[in-house]
Amino acid sequence: MRYQQMRILCMFDLPMETAREKKYYRVFRKELLANGFVMLQYSIYYRAVQNRSAGKKFERILKMITPPSGEVRLLYVSEKQFEEMQLLIGKRSQQEEKVGANRLVVI
Repeated sequence: MRYQQMRILCMFDLPMETAREKKYYRVFRKELLANGFVMLQYSIYYRAVQNRSAGKKFERILKMITPPSGEVRLLYVSEKQFEEMQLLIGKRSQQEEKVGANRLVVI
């Protein structure tokens, strides 16, 4: 089996008009964070995985916690593709600067 470090991007657009919809949003976001996802931008979170089959575990978890309405999309990208992401305006987060593509970070 070939191992290729990948990132899973979770992009979502959830309605937040009613109290129930706001609760679904909060629970979904908390579960993303509890499963090791990190915010890249508002409504875009990512997580590093060893390969696509390891990512399937998180895909199953996210399918169980998705709210009944809205949109949630997952995108698998290789580590190289993620590193080549262009930042047109703004700056990289502190975590992106410190961690980057390193597998081990000593704090």
